[in-house]
Amino acid sequence: MDRKANRRTFLKTAGATGVGLGFLGGAPAIWTSGGRPADKIVVGVMGVNSRGHALAQAFARQPDVHVGFLCDVDAAALGKCSATVAGMQDGAPKGFGDIRKMLESNDLDAVAIAVPDHWHTTAALMAMSAGKHVYLEKPGSHNPQEAHWLVEGQRRHNRLVQLGTQRRSSPVFMDAMAMVHDGMIGEVYLGKAWYANTRGSIGRGQPAAVPDGLDYALWQGPAPRRPFRDNLIHYNWHWFRHWGTGEACNNGTHHIDICRWALGVDYPTRVTSAGGRFAFQDDWEFFDTQIMSFEFAGGKTITWEGRSCNGMPVNGKGFGVTIHGTGGSLLIDSSGYTFFDAKSTEMKTFAAGSGDDGLNPVGGGEMTDLHVGNFCEAIRGNAALRQPIAEGYKSAMLCHLGNIAQFTTGALQCDPASGAILHNDAANALWGRTYEPGWEPRL
Repeated sequence: MDRKANRRTFLKTAGATGVGLGFLGGAPAIWTSGGRPADKIVVGVMGVNSRGHALAQAFARQPDVHVGFLCDVDAAALGKCSATVAGMQDGAPKGFGDIRKMLESNDLDAVAIAVPDHWHTTAALMAMSAGKHVYLEKPGSHNPQEAHWLVEGQRRHNRLVQLGTQRRSSPVFMDAMAMVHDGMIGEVYLGKAWYANTRGSIGRGQPAAVPDGLDYALWQGPAPRRPFRDNLIHYNWHWFRHWGTGEACNNGTHHIDICRWALGVDYPTRVTSAGGRFAFQDDWEFFDTQIMSFEFAGGKTITWEGRSCNGMPVNGKGFGVTIHGTGGSLLIDSSGYTFFDAKSTEMKTFAAGSGDDGLNPVGGGEMTDLHVGNFCEAIRGNAALRQPIAEGYKSAMLCHLGNIAQFTTGALQCDPASGAILHNDAANALWGRTYEPGWEPRL
């Protein structure tokens, strides 16, 4: 018989059993950058127009956490987020336009980074070098080289770095993954993820004056300078290779990470990608349709289907994951999960109620609060990070490799020990990028 459970019942069970909300063991007590015990954590948020606005609120909701600093190159976004946070805590945060100035603050313990992708690694390395812990939005890097630099920087500076793939802290996903790993559907061998949306055209951008209150040079930061255009800021940068990483890293990272989690795989032996830009003829430089496939040692496979401009759902869902094993399958998204046996008969169902909306570009919601809470408890020494960068970057790496395959030969052979691209000069030319002089990332 199917078991339908409501969210309240599940959370009560999760808390009692240590599954879901229970933290993953203890970590050594960590002291703040100011040399005091981390009983009250002071956080700064960089990039507060959209996702960062939601993160600032998530941190402000945490017990004994104070959002003391905000940083954004857009004065309007900075003022709006400051007003929101001031209404949630005692005292308004200090505002900065330049991350380098914010990092000079001795009483700043951790930095949440929600800026465009071309800034992710540079900002994270700056924060670690200044002695701060880092909550880093996905993908965390603009290219594979930066992904590796992130891990090396974390090891060198010995700071906590949590990648913002918040499903790792979701009771729904934690419960389902525990059952998968306990053999609920036998030996797993295939993970399939998808994302379907109906994004419109971004048009053909025209040169334009930089809007009042926007520091465009700082917005570009480590990226070589290009003139301002009217279809770039604040969201469409995702679709330009100079600044963004496309839908694969924008949304694929989340669900490919679930597949990796379920299958227990790291780096692929082979990566393929097919697709293109079909819906519109505009400035979008990535793909509105992309099918990526990742093959791993032992015969395991992950696929991701991205359709940015055709929202026809898969299995009745616009975004989600199926995991297939020798004894059955799992269908899961933020709203819940269903396990099926090998004959497609439902074995177990859980409905979570209102989960985070995966089509909402701002995000926020319960999973974000839980992931932020886990980060704060790790700083206090009460928990292990649920998505440390040394684990999370592997999922971003798959997405980078899929994009590189799509832009070059369509297929890559990779070193399963590191993800390095083998015997392909054209693909390896895209492993890293050039930087604006003086803005090169520093470990």
